[in-house]
Amino acid sequence: MTKMQEEKKPQTKCQSEFGELKHVVVCPPAYMEIRKVINETQKHYLNHNIDQDLAMKQHTDFVKALRDHGVDVMSLPAHEQFNEQVYTRDIGFCIGDTLFTANMGDEIRKGETKILREWLEKQGLTYKMVDEGTIEGGDVVVDRQRVWIGLSKRTDEKAVQQVQQQLPEYEVIPVRIREDILHLDCVFNLVREDLAILYPDAFERDDLERFRKLYNTIEISEEEQFYMGTNILSFAPDKLLSLPSNKRVNEALREEGVTVIEVNFSEIIKSGGSFRCCSLPLQRQ
Repeated sequence: MTKMQEEKKPQTKCQSEFGELKHVVVCPPAYMEIRKVINETQKHYLNHNIDQDLAMKQHTDFVKALRDHGVDVMSLPAHEQFNEQVYTRDIGFCIGDTLFTANMGDEIRKGETKILREWLEKQGLTYKMVDEGTIEGGDVVVDRQRVWIGLSKRTDEKAVQQVQQQLPEYEVIPVRIREDILHLDCVFNLVREDLAILYPDAFERDDLERFRKLYNTIEISEEEQFYMGTNILSFAPDKLLSLPSNKRVNEALREEGVTVIEVNFSEIIKSGGSFRCCSLPLQRQ
């Protein structure tokens, strides 16, 4: 690898969900559609399905918003057999300087991690595989030396234990979420070190109280949860992307001094994910 190639190669380091975003991986929703219902949101939209042209336009606007704010956005190749590929967060996650590839909990998505691994190898990036149990990146929320991992239908205790073994210097904390919730980031997200958005009804009492002690919380309703109120994407401290439809959440964020960039993602969320789900950060400052 030449010196110039080495300089262009992204580094892998994510110590939080809110540091300045330098490099991120996305995938265009070229083949996005609801083929098999694999979450509660898809049940609602199955008869309408996805307008692929509109989804592509909205994803292009999303990528432009990130690039306009200085983020290096890299794209995985879209493959027709993988209709959920737009949700790149789920296929990998970065904790500190360790990049993991996921072990997907649904058969329909298992081939996506192979595409990610091949892409990472072409980029000269190293990674570790989780091969015990199942885990998806949407269940992993990083807060400096503390890592929250949702126990869901897609992520189990065996995988959490393997992550903890690989990262002994981190405190890895499993959090059980309500059975009908897809991932932790559908009900909990960090805006900065002292501020979280959460949907309280998703958690057991002790976990909810723990969150409330550690963070100031913006707590959302069932309807706001359905429309992905927690699934914002921070691209710099106190700067983030959010859906224009989540007006009360966005106003609460602005009252906390957060700059909220609104991007319409209405077609993408029909399959159960929003901005955070559609981004795999490789490096944050």
